[in-house]
Amino acid sequence: MRRSSTDETPYRRSPSLDSKPDTPPFTSGFHRFSGEFEYKRPPFAFGFHTTKELRRCRMAEGCMMALRYGMVFFNLLFWLGGCGILGVGVWLSVTQGNFATLSSSLPSLSAANLLIAVGTITMVIGCLGCIGAVKESRPLLLTFFILLLLIFFLEILFIMLFFIYQDEIDHYAQRDLKNGLQLFGTEGNVGLTNAWMIVQTDFRCCGVTNHTDWFEVYNASRVPDSCCLEYSDNCGLDNPGTWWTAPCYERVKDWLNENLVALWIFALCTALTQILGLVFSMTMFCQSVKVETFYA
Repeated sequence: MRRSSTDETPYRRSPSLDSKPDTPPFTSGFHRFSGEFEYKRPPFAFGFHTTKELRRCRMAEGCMMALRYGMVFFNLLFWLGGCGILGVGVWLSVTQGNFATLSSSLPSLSAANLLIAVGTITMVIGCLGCIGAVKESRPLLLTFFILLLLIFFLEILFIMLFFIYQDEIDHYAQRDLKNGLQLFGTEGNVGLTNAWMIVQTDFRCCGVTNHTDWFEVYNASRVPDSCCLEYSDNCGLDNPGTWWTAPCYERVKDWLNENLVALWIFALCTALTQILGLVFSMTMFCQSVKVETFYA
């Protein structure tokens, strides 16, 4: 009997060369091309491309892990530095009162208050960055980035304004310091009094622009005892030849100019630290967005 074409058989005929184009050949991965056969990797096979992609993914994962640990370490140091600055500020505020308050128009601008403000801001920013890196939280990372970027721009703006209006700032500072001399030795201004005594003793100077600035304060030809070449009680009433004559404002400016290199190095290190923080946080934020988009 002759088998019909519809009957099942365990054997299959090999496709001939005259097969139709839409007839799929055997699925071993070889396809006819220009009279010869070439190998084409099946979509489910594990080839070289899959291995490269796997290595690339592992490398990216390792980089992100190192970036996260670096971010945590960086912000931990940032936070510890803020704690130290805040502690010094609180200690100065408790033990020394309004120490280093030289300005009469800005009595709150003291060394203690400045350290407390800087330490608090540093602690908050470092805490946000550290928690955001550990939790890989996009809101915290973005908040850290925005705050750090805002502070960075404010610092640049302050430096630019300082150099643009340097003469005006000098004139205003000298006038304000002279007005502050009127409060020297008065009740409730212990911080200002101590600050002037320390400045005049350490920098070996007297007055803002000259020792005669004190004559207007006392309404007499006398100066504080901290202006004397050799300190003793009521030495400010002696001969002017025994007083320091150098202006304190110029002495402080000269000291800053002598240490200008160290100040610029400190400023550059601070800027570099902030830039690294900005780069790390934004890289982690973008990677988190990319991963969420990939698995969405």
